[in-house]
Order: sequence, then C-alpha cells, then structure tokens
Amino acid sequence: MRSFNYNTKEKEEIVTFTPHLQVPDVPAAYWLRQVTVRLRREVCWRMHEPAAAVDKVTEILGMQRYWEEKKKFFLTDPTAKYLTDQLQSLPMKEGESNPPVQGSFGWVIRELGLDDTAAFVLALGLIVVFDSAVGSVISACLNDPMKTQPTFSLAQKLWDYPEQVLQVVDPAHPLFRFGLLHLSDRGTATDSFIDWESPIFVPVLVARQLLFPGSSLPEALNLSEPTPGKTGEPVPDHYQVAMSLHSIDRERLCIIPIVGKKGAAHRETVRAVSSLSGRKQKLVECKKVPSLFESSGFLKVLAAVCWLRGLDLYLGQEIMSLLTAATPGDQQRRVPYWLSLQYIPMTIFISITGKHQLDGIPAYLLLPGIPVPEFSFHERAALWKRLLGARAKGLEAAIDECSRRFRYEKELIGKIAESVNALPGTITAEGFTAACRAHLELDLGDLAQKVTPRFKDETLILPHKQHVQFQEVAKAMKSLTEVHYNWGTARAWNESGISVLFAGPPGTGKTMAAEILARELDLPIYRIDLSQVVNKYIGETEKNLKRLFDAADVSDMILFFDEADSLFGRRTEVKDAHDRYANLEISYLLERMERFKGLAILATNRKKDLDEAFLRRLRYIVEFPFPGIEERKRIWHQVIPGTVDYSGVDINFLARKFQLTGGHIRSAVLNACLQCAALDGAARVLTMEQVVIAVKREYDKMERSVSPEHFGTYAGLIEKIEKNDEKH
Repeated sequence: MRSFNYNTKEKEEIVTFTPHLQVPDVPAAYWLRQVTVRLRREVCWRMHEPAAAVDKVTEILGMQRYWEEKKKFFLTDPTAKYLTDQLQSLPMKEGESNPPVQGSFGWVIRELGLDDTAAFVLALGLIVVFDSAVGSVISACLNDPMKTQPTFSLAQKLWDYPEQVLQVVDPAHPLFRFGLLHLSDRGTATDSFIDWESPIFVPVLVARQLLFPGSSLPEALNLSEPTPGKTGEPVPDHYQVAMSLHSIDRERLCIIPIVGKKGAAHRETVRAVSSLSGRKQKLVECKKVPSLFESSGFLKVLAAVCWLRGLDLYLGQEIMSLLTAATPGDQQRRVPYWLSLQYIPMTIFISITGKHQLDGIPAYLLLPGIPVPEFSFHERAALWKRLLGARAKGLEAAIDECSRRFRYEKELIGKIAESVNALPGTITAEGFTAACRAHLELDLGDLAQKVTPRFKDETLILPHKQHVQFQEVAKAMKSLTEVHYNWGTARAWNESGISVLFAGPPGTGKTMAAEILARELDLPIYRIDLSQVVNKYIGETEKNLKRLFDAADVSDMILFFDEADSLFGRRTEVKDAHDRYANLEISYLLERMERFKGLAILATNRKKDLDEAFLRRLRYIVEFPFPGIEERKRIWHQVIPGTVDYSGVDINFLARKFQLTGGHIRSAVLNACLQCAALDGAARVLTMEQVVIAVKREYDKMERSVSPEHFGTYAGLIEKIEKNDEKH
C-alpha cells in the first residue's frame, strides 16, 4: 500500500465546499480535500450519467454497464479531468514531515497505524461535521434526498480501491473501537451491526479535537487542578493502586473506583493517587449535565476525547448516580455500555458510594477500589472552625454538637460553610444547625415515614420512676458529644448512640413519648414501616435493614420501631433455611443497632417476646404501666382543650371509676367534643353526659364489658343507650 506524505503547501488550498474553512492539521487538510474533490467529481458524473435521473435500483443496475464510460469520463470531461488531476497533484513520498500534535488527525493515523482507506473513511465522516454544505452533495451522490450522512456504500463509490473499504466495515476496526466513528449522531453504547448503508458519523467533540488539536476543552469537562495545601494525605491503598497504574494493560480501558460516602474527599483521593503514580496525564472532571447522558454513547465520546488529549477522566458521584439510575438493577443492560469503552486505552476514576454501582462493569477493567477515609468528629470540628474563621467565635459548642450530629464529609462541609459565610450578620447556633440540616438528603424510600411531632405543650404523664428514666434518656442524648469526644468514650463504644425500649400496653403513651423526645432534642423522627422492612424472601429483610441504617448514619435522628417484637423477636431453633436466615437477620440487626449513632426507640406490647440478647444491648428500658388514679386525673385535665369549658365534668369520678390508658382517654375526649359541638347552638362546653357516653363507647371498642352500675348516677343514661342499641 502506498504511503502518502502531505505537502505543507497544500494547507493553504481549498479543502471544503464552504469557502474559508481551514484546518491547522496538514494531514487533516489533505484528506478533507481528497473527500471534497472526489465528491465534486462524483456529482459531475451524476449530472452526465444517463441513469442519474431515474430511481436508485435502475442506477445500481446500470453501474456495471456504465463503469467503463465513467472511467473514460473522469479522463476526458474537462471538469472531471481537472478534478482527477487534482487528486494526483500531491506528491507521494516515503517518510513523514514534522511529528504530529497529539490528538490530531495525523497523530491518530500514526498511533493507530491506519491505512489510506481508513484515513479516507475517517475524513469522509469528519467533513459532514465540519462543512455544513456537504449534506446536500451527499444526498445527490446517494440519489436519496433523505440521506445527508455519508455511508460505507458512498465511501466504496468514491474510493479508488473499493474492495478495501470492506476492511473498515467492521465493529472491531480501530475507528469504532476507539470511539472515532459512530453509526449515528444520536450515539449508541455499542456499534455491533454495521452494513453498507450505515451512516458514518464522527462525534462533534471528537471532530473538533482531530481538526483543531490545540482547541480548548469541551464544555462538559473541567480541568481538575490540585489546590495547594489541600491534597489529601496518602494511605496504603493509595500506594497500592498508584503502583498498579504502572502495570495495567495500556491496550484497553482502566477503571478505578473511589469508594466513599456522599460528600467525601473523592477528588483529593484521585489527585493523591495520580500524584503518587507519577503520571503525566492531567485529570479532567465531567460536569453534571443530565441531558448529556440521555444518550448512552456520550460517555464513549468523552472517553475518546480524553484519550486523544492524553487525559485521565474523573466521574463524580452525581455523574455515577445518573449512569446507574439510567438502568437501575439491570446489569445485563449496563455490561454492553461499559464494554463499548473497553479498548480505549485511558483511565477513568469513578466515585461510588457502594459496590452495587460496579454492577455491569467487567472485572478485568477494574483496579482495586480506593476507600476514601471517613472524616472523624475532630476532623469535622476542626474543618468547620477553619472554614468559618472569625465567624466561628461563640459557636464552639454548636460546632461540636453539629460535628457529632451531622456526619458530613469534607466536600459537603466546604459547600455548607460557603453558604453560611455568605449570610449577613452574626451566625447563631440555631442558624448554624438549620444550615447543616438543610443539606441533609435522607432517602429511606418506603422503609420509613417522617413523623411531625404532634405534642408541643403536653407533658408525658408517668409514675415517678418511669418519669425519671424518661428524663435520663433525654439527658443522655444531650450529653453524647461531651462524653464521647471530651471524656473519651467514643472509641470504646464505637461512637454509638442510644437505644431505648418502651414497653407497655397499647395507649400508655409510647408513641407520644417518642414524639416528645424528638421535640425536646430537636431531632427528626422516622417511623419504621415494618411491613416494608420485613420480607418473606430470604436475605431481603437484611438488605432493607442495611439500606435503612446506612441512610440513617449520615445524621442524628430518631428511628421509631413500633411493634418491635415482630422484627426483634426471639431467635428460633434452626429447622430449615428460613429459620437460619431469620436468625442471621436478627444477629445483623443487633450488630447495626449497636453501631447506630442516633436514638433508636423500640415500642412493644409484648416485651416477653423480644430476644434476650437484644434486651441486654439496650441502654434503657422504660416500662409504660397502666396509669393509676392520680396519673389518670392529670391525663384527663391535660387532654381536654384549654378553650373548652369542662367545669361540669367530674374528673375525679372518671379517674377513679374507669381504668383507661392515656390513648383511650384522649379518644373519649375527642368523641365527646365532637358530639357536644354538634348540638344546636352549643357553646364550647363539654358535658358530663357526652363524656360518659364516649367512655362507654371506648369500652365497647375494647370489647370489655362494664355494667351500668359502674357508671354511678349515670347508670340510667347508660341503660337507655344500651336499650336503644339493642332496639336498633
């Protein structure tokens, strides 16, 4: 095969249809001119060809018939002969001129060892991107006004050695493997099916790099320069991966996972590894532009551009979330996605929060993951104070508390500090806490629902012993920061929070107590939906628990497990696989409960059904007994709205005669208020008669019998109601 040498004088000559379009790369200019001249000559023939004005099939049937005439036409027609002479006007010499610039058209030809046919096909794909006037010419050459993209059939028609074009019509050809050619302008994850009518398309970003190798980076990429004094300290895993970068297969893609929590110092970790490896490649980061990733081929385009420019690519957590969300849980669809990049010899660093995001990436493309060290409490507190500077004065206690409660990582802390510093005036402790909470992104899905505390002014009415225990729980949560990090208990207790059991009959105030704690501690509270957590399929309950606790570990909160005995029940004797996995789930739950850094509240009506090993791990167990007479009096007074006149209600009688829990008392008061309000012309007065009737209804709901005599002077009223109920 002859090897072209490119006469630099040709650079100044016309290379496209549109005037004044020039490219600095000499080989690119040469091959674009080859394409332009051949297209002009083909159009010239079509204007002469007898079958040109008829349908495409007639044209094809006449190709062999008119072949000799076509060759003669190229040598005799004045215009066609001029164009043919132009194709031969460049000298063909052995050797090369100056070394091409990396990423240029000439560099690609040399780097990939492309022959003249492949170079011509690449230029044919390039010209339609570079020159807006070419589309109509291509339509004329293809005898199809709907086709403005060049095809392999057109390449075969234009090229002097048509049989050689077949070598390029191959998805394994370097032009496709390295992402230089695509089959459409929409981009595809794989170019697995190619035929003669397949369009030849060079992505715009790739075309810009090939034609103008000194151009600026695409808008989708940012050069990631290390900030002086902010490069993270290397850890042993960094050295391991840095050394591995020297021995990786340079013939294909290398993917390095950076594993850490959301907002962790992923970028600094990448920079540290790049620095340790001594790589000359600069690092670029892809911007978060969701619309760009609507096409699965866009990442291949970016990878091709980075290879051409000798860059390492970093995909942050936001980009990886977009990529994995595009095909949730569908590994089979993601495999071809990454396989389409595998032969582009470059390095991609990807930020992930869990190994599940690696599903679909072939193992042979992956280097060992690099864990991003989590920020400790003291590192968080120190960073807050450094970033807030002088404005941190007076906020020391709030900073310490928020450093424990909001376990944010370095990048997120920097983002919040920037927004806080932009606020005018003095920063208050409440404002600082609110700013931290505003950036809390908690995704518990269907596993939990956020609860808005209903009780603001009410107090929890318990016997003295239980009341003291309840206050101890609140004091313990308020003291965690001081005891863990100033007294030094954090290390021994794994920075764990508080776990509490509220046990007692229904209606004794367990849920109310949890909501009062949430208000008093200023913590969000989430009720765990056990119907969503507990799954009949083996292993699914454990997955749900992991998802729940992983999300909750980001910030202090209250996890409220109602009817906890269904989840924390006793372990059973192993009789089958379901028993074994059920016990594993309980063991896993116990382990995560011990590591949970917030406040976990479990409520149960059946304490005896709970696993004993679990009970031993609880910090506090608060029994909620049936309220006594004095407690019931206080509950009656508390639950009746302050705007209601209840002077005619005998609270002492109600408390003494009826052993109701707080929940039932609250329900009876509400029902009585509803009936009193329905009376014609009624003022806001609660009558004893309606309260007594409401109490009777509560007993009916509980299916507990009570004789009319029990109602004392209101026995007649109750008998009348019972007779009326029986009558109807």
